[in-house]
Amino acid sequence: MSAEQNSAVGEQPSAKGKKAAKGSTGKAVTKAAAKTTAKSTTKSTAKAATKAAAKTTAKAAPETAAKPAAKTTAKPESHLAMVRRARRINRELAEVYPYAHPELDFRNPFELLVATVLSAQTTDLRVNQTTPALFAKYPTPEDMAAAVPEELEEAVRPTGFFRAKAKSLIGLSTALRDRFDGEVPGRLEDLVSLPGVGRKTANVVLGNAFGVPGLTVDTHFGRLVRRWKWTEQEDPEKVEAEIAAIFPKSEWTMLSHRVIFHGRRICHSRKPACGACPIAHLCPSYGEGETDPEKARKLLKYEMGGYPGQWLSPPADYPGKPAPARGE
Repeated sequence: MSAEQNSAVGEQPSAKGKKAAKGSTGKAVTKAAAKTTAKSTTKSTAKAATKAAAKTTAKAAPETAAKPAAKTTAKPESHLAMVRRARRINRELAEVYPYAHPELDFRNPFELLVATVLSAQTTDLRVNQTTPALFAKYPTPEDMAAAVPEELEEAVRPTGFFRAKAKSLIGLSTALRDRFDGEVPGRLEDLVSLPGVGRKTANVVLGNAFGVPGLTVDTHFGRLVRRWKWTEQEDPEKVEAEIAAIFPKSEWTMLSHRVIFHGRRICHSRKPACGACPIAHLCPSYGEGETDPEKARKLLKYEMGGYPGQWLSPPADYPGKPAPARGE
């Protein structure tokens, strides 16, 4: 065979070569087609799934949106329900604090009046540690009215704001001597006419020295009645008016003692001991303080926490020990 023929023969593929070529091409085409089909199928499936999910979400959305709205829309407490809850709190506090009393030591109306004036911006314990020496030196309004201002200031210095307090004590003692024959009057209008005596002090004296019912709206009382949603008022006189409308007059004095006891011992200003509170089930503000029972118990004060109260001379039915006097 010539070279030309060999060349020609070499350029012509054999039958087996043709079949192999066709087989390779077919497989390639099949694979490509399969990939294209798979991609197409995946896209179609994804689109279908997306549409189905969108439809499902659209159907479920109104139901999902409606459920939180139903949960968060709480029915507001009616005034009658609030009054019933408030009176129940008072009854349960009476069981917790059957011995509730004013925590100021006093032996007569004049001593209670003086001690209450001194108790502003300080603790009853500090007042109780200060008044024995004070009353030994100035036992009557006449004695205190004649006091040398600087000496009286020094005597009441431990209670803070001693200059203003000494001025009030001399003023009210002078008024008692000159206008009331040296006796503390038993009427609200007369008491509030004395220098340094407001409604809170007057109600303390009336309720505890004369048996005349009165509400003592101090910082503890105001804080708790707002936490309990009995009132939204901030002004003490408005608070007094709204709380007086909830309770019978005969309950006013003891209600004041119970609320103040609870505020000092459990329902503290910054960190109330919610987890140890006996009326937590009635409190709309539960959770503002520590809810863990063990941690809450560590926050309890005075006899609820096993410590003395603020009296140096507690009532006979008081369960705790007397507070330590100064220097003890």
